[in-house]
Amino acid sequence: MNTKYFDLINQTFYFPQEEFTLNKDNLQFHNIDLMKIVEQYGTPLKFTYLPQISNNINRAKGWFRKAMEKNKYDAKYYYCYCTKSSHFSFIMNEAFKNNIHIETSSAFDIDIVENLMAEGKINKNTYVVCNGFKREQYIDNIARLINNGHNKTIPVIDNYEELDLLQEKIDGKFKIGIRIAAEEEPKFEFYTSRLGIGYKNIVPFYRKQIEENKNVELKMLHFFINTGIRDTAYYWNELLKCMKVYVALKKECPTLDSLNIGGGFPIKNSLAFEYDYQYMIDEIINQIKISCEEAEVDVPNIFTEFGSFTVGESGGAIYQVLYQKQQNDREKWNMIDSSFITTLPDTWAINKRFVMLAINRWNDTYERVLLGGLTCDSDDYYNSEQNMNAVYLPKYNKEKPLYIGFFNTGAYQETIGGFGGLHHCLIPQPKHILIDRDENGILATEVFSEQQSAEQVLSILGYEKK
Repeated sequence: MNTKYFDLINQTFYFPQEEFTLNKDNLQFHNIDLMKIVEQYGTPLKFTYLPQISNNINRAKGWFRKAMEKNKYDAKYYYCYCTKSSHFSFIMNEAFKNNIHIETSSAFDIDIVENLMAEGKINKNTYVVCNGFKREQYIDNIARLINNGHNKTIPVIDNYEELDLLQEKIDGKFKIGIRIAAEEEPKFEFYTSRLGIGYKNIVPFYRKQIEENKNVELKMLHFFINTGIRDTAYYWNELLKCMKVYVALKKECPTLDSLNIGGGFPIKNSLAFEYDYQYMIDEIINQIKISCEEAEVDVPNIFTEFGSFTVGESGGAIYQVLYQKQQNDREKWNMIDSSFITTLPDTWAINKRFVMLAINRWNDTYERVLLGGLTCDSDDYYNSEQNMNAVYLPKYNKEKPLYIGFFNTGAYQETIGGFGGLHHCLIPQPKHILIDRDENGILATEVFSEQQSAEQVLSILGYEKK
């Protein structure tokens, strides 16, 4: 009988995989012995494996390079990191080892850009693409960056008012982009993205506010689909509509030379994940080239803004199963030593799936369970693994502690759940460690932040220590 947890995983998925292997009956992630990490640092625990950030950046660069060579595409590719996925300094420091560029979405992002410049992490050759709806502080910060001589800053116009606001604050000539307000999938509750300017309005906007404006140089058209870059009729249709706008605009605006196709590469959310990145990039480059050749205009430089793809697969969380509650004849609840709502908010807010695996006891028999968090909220649970929409784990045994890991959690979870501060039911924020390798591949770990203390929480709440 194949009753071991290993048997279940092995017969359900291709296993082992590139990043997931076994050492006896313990899980390894990128050859990291996770049980040793647990023994050293305890649980609950967040971790970031820094080398995976550089790995994904260079994978994408390689795919685009091959696609441009294959299609004889005579323009450049620029990889931008989308800061909103994770603003932490350790993320930025690793990402900007790889000669990339940066995309911002709010006012404080510019302060981060200036900090990176002061530390020499980025320089005057780094493009700063400023997205988002821009109000006074964001406008002021963008203007400061440009007025201080960073002429590769490109504010992307999101609405008709922004250009005038920027001109009031910026001294002399500056570059801009325009964001297309893409039409959403039919299943959406609205027809058109709230971000950007409608397809039909972009050329008239250029003629009215930019064409005769000697202080503004239009360089970029920005295109982003909310559902991400996927091989669907919807995506290809929106890309072709975007190219019609680009071609029409290029014929009237010779300075336009770049197309920003945004972000949206998916990341692994299951051991069954499949996605042909190279095919998608080949086809995108091919479609853009065909559109330009038919219209007899030069192909644009390509910008991307990958956020989740850059950092998502570097992150993980490890919990201990504290106790099992048999609530009826069918439902067993494994209670973890933290909260899903506060540490992995996407599992609660948008039913997002992450790769979830046992860390130890792979040679034990398994059972079907539900996973519950520590808060007193009925929504603090996780039960959505890919195999039959259930969670299977080694059987609970109070004499043999069980640890479970959630992987590829590196994007958005800290900013959405809130790093520091207050959390639901005052469940403390877990310890967070950084995992790196030196030039010889030797593993090194350090604590980025300790588990939140009661004193820190009470101080935020205004309780004075007696």
